Amino acid sequence: MIYFFADDHYSSFPGRNIFENLPEELKKQITFVENDWSLLQSGEWLKDCELLILNMIGTTCDLPHPDSNAEKAVRSWCEKGGNALLLHGSSAAFWQWGWWRSIVGYRWVRPNDPDGVANSVHPVKPYSLRITKNRHPLSAKLVPFDLESDEIYTELEQVSPAMVLMDTFIEEGVYPQCLETITPWNGKFVSFIPGHAKSATANPYLIQNITAIINYLFEK
Repeated sequence: MIYFFADDHYSSFPGRNIFENLPEELKKQITFVENDWSLLQSGEWLKDCELLILNMIGTTCDLPHPDSNAEKAVRSWCEKGGNALLLHGSSAAFWQWGWWRSIVGYRWVRPNDPDGVANSVHPVKPYSLRITKNRHPLSAKLVPFDLESDEIYTELEQVSPAMVLMDTFIEEGVYPQCLETITPWNGKFVSFIPGHAKSATANPYLIQNITAIINYLFEK
């Protein structure tokens, strides 16, 4: 079973839009939860979870940050070597937990960051996603594509070794948009950052790439 936890991201509903556009056979394997951390905090999902997907940022959308029970469950998943797909700003899904902040490869930095790091920013403009020069097996299954005007997450903090699979080049610089990092417990975390507006999260190439990443992380 795949568990997919999302917030509504200021009523743009990117997690829901992505979930609804995934292939039907894949959707049948996913439990999708939006704006409700009770299942996450219960730990019940650990019994049959095979992949964790997040599209959320702690404390946004007038939602509380997931509590200590959620931290215990997520930490247990990570320590089992569990894999995760971090969509959009989900490197900051649990930004109040120090250990989480240190393992996500590149992290979206919130204002008033506990570590005193300057916050990340997101210019809004059209941009193109390109595949970097790398030898990662997933890259052969990814496709470059263009997005209409949307948030571009920039100025992330690198906190652990990561292989950048896709990036974007805009006036402000070159920024990673898809990357993999290996957790201290040998789990695979893939961050796929683009996708905020509905036009972006319904983009067929974005969905194609997310599907490829899920299949990669879900391999037995």
